[in-house]
Amino acid sequence: MRRYWQRKPLLIRQAIPNFKPPLSIAQVKKLARRDDVESRLIWREEGAWQMENGPFARLPKATVPDWTLLVQSVDLHDDAAMALMQLFRFIPDARLDDIMISVASDGGGVGPHFDSYDVFLLQAAGRRRWRYGRQKDLSLQPDLPLKILQNFEPEHDVVLEPGDMLYLPPQAAHDGVAVGGDCMTISIGFRAPTQAILARGLLEAAADQVMARVGLLGGPYGEPPLPGPRLEALYRDPGQPAVETPAALPDSLVQATLDTLAKVRFDDAVAARFLGCWLTEPSNLSVFEPPAELAVDLALEWPERGYLQLDRRSRMLYRGKQLFINGEAAHVPAEPALRALADARKLACNDPRCRKLSDDARETLMDWLDSGWLHYREA
Repeated sequence: MRRYWQRKPLLIRQAIPNFKPPLSIAQVKKLARRDDVESRLIWREEGAWQMENGPFARLPKATVPDWTLLVQSVDLHDDAAMALMQLFRFIPDARLDDIMISVASDGGGVGPHFDSYDVFLLQAAGRRRWRYGRQKDLSLQPDLPLKILQNFEPEHDVVLEPGDMLYLPPQAAHDGVAVGGDCMTISIGFRAPTQAILARGLLEAAADQVMARVGLLGGPYGEPPLPGPRLEALYRDPGQPAVETPAALPDSLVQATLDTLAKVRFDDAVAARFLGCWLTEPSNLSVFEPPAELAVDLALEWPERGYLQLDRRSRMLYRGKQLFINGEAAHVPAEPALRALADARKLACNDPRCRKLSDDARETLMDWLDSGWLHYREA
């Protein structure tokens, strides 16, 4: 993290020795048949790049060269993939995005390109040749279905075996090509929002809070309202003279509008509200499955054994006393046991911090169990 993160590429031989992929190639292909899974097929036909979006009833045979299947957000669909993702939580969850798995036949790849985010490329099966570098010319070839670099000039040329891993910071140019068949590469990606997205989100959160504090619909970032000014005062213009140009906007109204900005609060709490809700918003592919029946009632009697575990699709963050889960700001503070659940994604029921949970927190945990966001395991 000190030397390479966001700075330069890093090749790590045998990052995970004796690595066994979380899914087989057959299982990845099976995922690509589902309409609730995002997938793409990329190939070259007479030298021209082609791309098709899934689901796929049929895929090319493994013996056909030069094709690549990409399956996005595999961590949402498979517990083993989600478990692999946990190895990368030395980076804050706020940055961790998803796991993509690519399966390729001999010669398959997506062309020389760059990403706008950090990525770890873990070789899972077969071999892949990576050429990469930090060139400044990032111009793209026009009129293609993919973002292909126009002038690719690699600095490094390596072949990765199962267990090897390559880290690439944003905008590092790279090109991966399968060497032989049955090539599987796992990409662990990290989100990197633009300043424009952050600014817009902060403005939206502040606006939602303004409306929520006067009792109007506050929007996704408004509930529950944070402490702040209630902008309830009506616009007043005593002394407004009669006008001969009624369609002209009055200077006093323009200035009064600008003056309200000084009263809107942009602080840590509002920024945390936006980021916490936005970064935990479930994917539109996430479908939570409520249990047929609940084995425990956390509100009435706390179990002495077992543990609570977040569903693989659940996202949970906190800052200070604010707690966020699956796009919502929790109506209970981030008590120590709840922070422990967010950090470890599981919580032993006999953890001493559980004894200090408030009644409201236990009710909230029960609601999460009932929604399928959280699960109780006996052993």
